[in-house]
Amino acid sequence: MNAADRFPIEHLQKEVGVEIRRFKLGDEAALFHVYATAIHEIAVHNYTHEQVNAWAPLDFDPGVWAKLIQKIQPFVAMLNGEIVGYADVQANGYIDHFFVSGHYPRQGIGTLLMARIHEEAAFLKLTELTSNVSKTAEPFFALHGFSVLERRFPVRRGVTLPNALMRKALL
Repeated sequence: MNAADRFPIEHLQKEVGVEIRRFKLGDEAALFHVYATAIHEIAVHNYTHEQVNAWAPLDFDPGVWAKLIQKIQPFVAMLNGEIVGYADVQANGYIDHFFVSGHYPRQGIGTLLMARIHEEAAFLKLTELTSNVSKTAEPFFALHGFSVLERRFPVRRGVTLPNALMRKALL
């Protein structure tokens, strides 16, 4: 049982001091900063520099990024007015993005985002959640009840980035 299962999200938000809200136009640049720091400062411990640079190139086209973020409509974690994390869940239960800023690891932000995803999944009456999860995030997802279905080896910018397709059945 994890913190999100023991306490309602409101209790966790109060305890951690983080607000979870829906994406707003204008969040895109701050969300890219979260994405980049999560990969360049945290995932770099599990991936090579070449893999990190292929996964999160710092020259990523801002227009392409904005369209992606607007399409997935993530939940956004705010701490003292700063965006510190974000995650989405699609209508089919797929979690496309789940990132916490490299400046705020292990502070409960990911647990709050996961709790919000579970709330949304219940609202959407989803029967499962799935995600392609990095080696870095795999223990976190496992802690929240996900299990590995398949090891995958996608290629981005000519570089292989191992990950795992993970799934969680919902009651």
